[in-house]
Amino acid sequence: MTLRLGDIVPDFQQDSSEGPISFYEWAGTSWVVLFSHPADYTPVCTTELGEVARLKAEFEQRNAKVIALSVDSAESHTGWIQDINETQKTTVNYPILADGDRKVSELYGMIHPNSSTGNTLTVRSVFIIDPNKKLRLTLTYPASTGRNFDELLRVLDSLQLTDNYSVATPANWQDGGDCVVVPSISTEDAKQRFPKGVTEVKPYLRMTPQPNK
Repeated sequence: MTLRLGDIVPDFQQDSSEGPISFYEWAGTSWVVLFSHPADYTPVCTTELGEVARLKAEFEQRNAKVIALSVDSAESHTGWIQDINETQKTTVNYPILADGDRKVSELYGMIHPNSSTGNTLTVRSVFIIDPNKKLRLTLTYPASTGRNFDELLRVLDSLQLTDNYSVATPANWQDGGDCVVVPSISTEDAKQRFPKGVTEVKPYLRMTPQPNK
């Protein structure tokens, strides 16, 4: 299955390190960051899961829940979590789906047969899903490259900002930075909407201070 941005993601029921999960019910009205791992007891993934545990409060501030996935069992996850907590000096405080039957991996297109991990393992996929269960971002990393979770926080900030205001975020934008006025709004209209000011660099490129700061 190929999921595209804007698609409603599929619901599923699956076991996890924190017991059975019914995805839609678990997600509720939160944003969700779902990220997959090739297998338990893999070195790069161990660092990633530790980093997400450290950042969980940052995701919660953005009304976002985090959930991982690995194709190994919940029992295997329990042992791995102990290793993660020990080596990464943190406490894994979110569920890891136990996708032994590859149900969720297949639903979300996490298995790439031509990837270097082989045809039975998930690649490093990331999905950001909004409260309406729409897919808003996908990222796929090779097994050899650890993910940048600060980037996922940045994307959440951008998505939540641009959902509520008629702006887009430019290259390398960080929370608090200037924003782009969307093309569908005239400069005259923009000056009414954005009282902090609008700078017309080109007729199609108008900048304004971040409206919610």
